[in-house]
Amino acid sequence: MSRIALVDDDRNILTSVSMTLEAEGFEVETYNDGQSALDAFNKKLPDMAVFDIKMPRMDGMDLLQRVRQKTNMPVIFLTSKDDEIDEVLGLRMGADDYVKKPFSQRLLVERIRALLRRQEALDGVEVAETEETKLMERGELLMDPLRHAVRWKGMDVTLTVTEFLLLQALAQRPGFVKSRDQLMDVAYDDQVYVDDRTIDSHIKRLRKKMRTVDSDFSAIETLYGIGYRYNEE
Repeated sequence: MSRIALVDDDRNILTSVSMTLEAEGFEVETYNDGQSALDAFNKKLPDMAVFDIKMPRMDGMDLLQRVRQKTNMPVIFLTSKDDEIDEVLGLRMGADDYVKKPFSQRLLVERIRALLRRQEALDGVEVAETEETKLMERGELLMDPLRHAVRWKGMDVTLTVTEFLLLQALAQRPGFVKSRDQLMDVAYDDQVYVDDRTIDSHIKRLRKKMRTVDSDFSAIETLYGIGYRYNEE
């Protein structure tokens, strides 16, 4: 049973997320400030952790910096700040992912599972191959769910969890159209209300990232008023 540490000064989040994770079979430890978490980590490290950024006594950035001095355990940031600078800084400091509040708890659980699988793969632990974990190759696209890795035309592309899940959902069935509602089901759950145009924003950022390695990237096609389709190239 994997041990997950939740560090957030919002007790409602600690309660709701810990209940969700425990129902999924995880052992959960909760802390409402960074210093308390660090004191506990100095005695025994969890398998991975989820940190809020803004917290009393020690914020998530400082906590991550201290943690990275002794371990490479997976860390996800939670934050209510809509600031790309903080996201970039957190990832550069060694965070493995960054999820903005309000967030889908289903998405968070899947990201935790993905990071734990990736860590097991890096540690040399054999992971059973399933439809969710096996390599997927579609033309010039290669996706490795275990390592949360994407390669396009032989070059690495760094995606957020939502971008990865959307690309994976589209690429699983090339040529088939997925509506915005279907893609929202991939990225969110009933606990979070988002406008369906949010998917358009995610797809826009996904295309932008793919075009950083290939300015001619056009594999994701928009069907106006319907949805999106992945076309193999």
